Amino acid sequence: MREIIIVVPEIETEQNIEIDVKINGRKKTLKYRVELVSLEECNPPNCDRVKIIKHKIKEYEKDWKLVEIGVPGKENVPMMFRKKNGL
Repeated sequence: MREIIIVVPEIETEQNIEIDVKINGRKKTLKYRVELVSLEECNPPNCDRVKIIKHKIKEYEKDWKLVEIGVPGKENVPMMFRKKNGL
């Protein structure tokens, strides 16, 4: 098993999360960042939400890794990133 699910309270834009864990007796701090990608300017039928999300991922800070894309809402898409120097 490589994953543990932790329910995070209601998210805000650019919420940072740090989790301290012990793995085989060794303490590690895992850093996560939740961001809401705005879709405000995206009006169908000319809108390509996939391009907006791909651009956000491509241009994101290189020391962070995408770990999850949440369920899109009408105005935004939640995305979770993990700091690469973690596990």
